[in-house]
Amino acid sequence: MTEFARSAAAVQRADPVGTTLVTEAKLNQLHIANGYPIGKWIGNPKNRDAWTLLLKLRTKSPFKEGYPDGVDGLDVEYRHDGVEVDALGAAHLTGGMGISLPVDACWDATTLLLERERLMEDEDGTTEVDVSQVEVRHASARVHVEEHLTWIKASRDTAATTGAQLWEKRGKICPSLQFLPAVEDQLRALDAASIAVVRRRLLELQESVADWDPDTQARPQWRGDVRGEFESRKRLCWFTDLDGERRCFYWHTDYPPKPGRLHFRLVPEDRTVRIAYVGRKLGV
Repeated sequence: MTEFARSAAAVQRADPVGTTLVTEAKLNQLHIANGYPIGKWIGNPKNRDAWTLLLKLRTKSPFKEGYPDGVDGLDVEYRHDGVEVDALGAAHLTGGMGISLPVDACWDATTLLLERERLMEDEDGTTEVDVSQVEVRHASARVHVEEHLTWIKASRDTAATTGAQLWEKRGKICPSLQFLPAVEDQLRALDAASIAVVRRRLLELQESVADWDPDTQARPQWRGDVRGEFESRKRLCWFTDLDGERRCFYWHTDYPPKPGRLHFRLVPEDRTVRIAYVGRKLGV
């Protein structure tokens, strides 16, 4: 618990404003282990300093209180080594970082591989279960936090609470991405409930193209939930490109509140993607 408290405090020092500790229950109601409520640990005088560190953090509970507006997590489950992990799933859903007590060797890692099951909508409106593996940032010791400092500081510098800030900070959030002119007004007009997730989608696309080699890969290794449009809907995805030509921007990713969509196309000659549209699902 002492190392847990110091690790959480290290994150908070790197980003005093943007750091929030989200737990399953309120801190003073947690059980560290069976038969050992946190109250017993708090009552030990040698743990007073560590408890003070935790109290200085902004905290929320339960996990859903840490979700961006429009995200409820009801259509997705996460597992680690076959065990359901709500906290790590919440960290992945929010684009945050999981933090664990260092009670087992499996938590001695800066990233963890999770199995994600989620409901996906088919072209005909029916749903099916999609199973995939995702990575989540993680820490269980102060040394782990040190490896995440660059990401923490970048998150602080790219924070946005309005669509206007998303557009104005695009050089920091997604410096490699390209946009059609209409996207500026679309971002500025975004609903407040969409800002956090759209920012995350832009960051994911930036990370994807940063590692993309068009000479050896047909497309990037997508970091987020990216997919192509159904054939019957591609007719809706044509936009006038920067050079005046009409092209199909059929790649897309979702954002809340549903049915928000961000449409783009690959631009291999520039090793990037070009975003054409951010708004309500086309044709709906």
